[in-house]
Amino acid sequence: MNTATSPDRAGLRAWLPGYLVLAMIWGSSFLFIKVGIRELHPLYVTLGRVLAGALAVLATVLITRVRLPRDPRVWGHLAVIGILGVAMPFTLFGYAEQRVSSVLAGIWNATTPLVALPVATLVFRTERMTARRLTGILVGFAGVLVVLGVWHGIGGVQLTGQLMCLGAAACYGIAIPYQRRFLGGLSGSGLAVPAGQLIMAALALLIVAPLVAGAPPAPTSLSAPVVASVLALGVLGTGLAFVLNFRVIRFAGASTSASVTYLMPIVSTLIGLAGLGEHISWHQPVGALVVLTGVAVSQGMLRLPAARARGQQAEPQPEPAPATS
Repeated sequence: MNTATSPDRAGLRAWLPGYLVLAMIWGSSFLFIKVGIRELHPLYVTLGRVLAGALAVLATVLITRVRLPRDPRVWGHLAVIGILGVAMPFTLFGYAEQRVSSVLAGIWNATTPLVALPVATLVFRTERMTARRLTGILVGFAGVLVVLGVWHGIGGVQLTGQLMCLGAAACYGIAIPYQRRFLGGLSGSGLAVPAGQLIMAALALLIVAPLVAGAPPAPTSLSAPVVASVLALGVLGTGLAFVLNFRVIRFAGASTSASVTYLMPIVSTLIGLAGLGEHISWHQPVGALVVLTGVAVSQGMLRLPAARARGQQAEPQPEPAPATS
């Protein structure tokens, strides 16, 4: 991030409205998934979402005259990211919300950075593990146990759904450092990467969805809320959200953009409770708060008193994992 794009040089009006809209869009995605799977197989919810999102991003690419990559190796990496960072987590959240509430799905999405950091340090070697980051990870996973409510005993359909949510977050957690490792130096506009990964995700889903879920239903057989939800997931949650996210990064920096992670569970909880009449247990929001505290510590957004006393402000910070949904 250069000086021209650092947060202290950009007025709030340049990025704050888009930031808040981004939190609303990504936080409400779990409601739209819940509505979509009422009549559609999770794979077809994902396929419709990715196709609509790809068209929205490609329209932006054409308008801005961004050039897509031409190197076959780059497209190979985009295929990995498209499958691991788009098709698989979107579908896992769909399967999960057949078993758990949209509120819980939104909470589990916030665990993504807790997976991304260990993968980045241990597998791709793009980050360095420190005592502070390890502490944050341990605090975060203590929050995971609270969300699960392990003292009640583990088992049943809801556990399966929660593990699917955790699996979706893990997919994001692997895809994010993979993208930094292999595509971090890609020249050109940032829109080329999301456009490429959506194209590859759509191609993979067009092959897999009919094999797993059978023939798709006729669009005319679907209710208006289901169609609107899938379009909202694609055009807003996958298309417009990418554009807004890059704008926030440009004017306020990656750390500010990643902090939308803290607003998403709040939005998804409020929308799930008010819009779908869902219910949550006391330990789920408490666990979410512990998870977010761990994320904040691991990303350097919240410093422990001992760390401040040792003067670790000069410690290099990782580029935060972007929020996803």
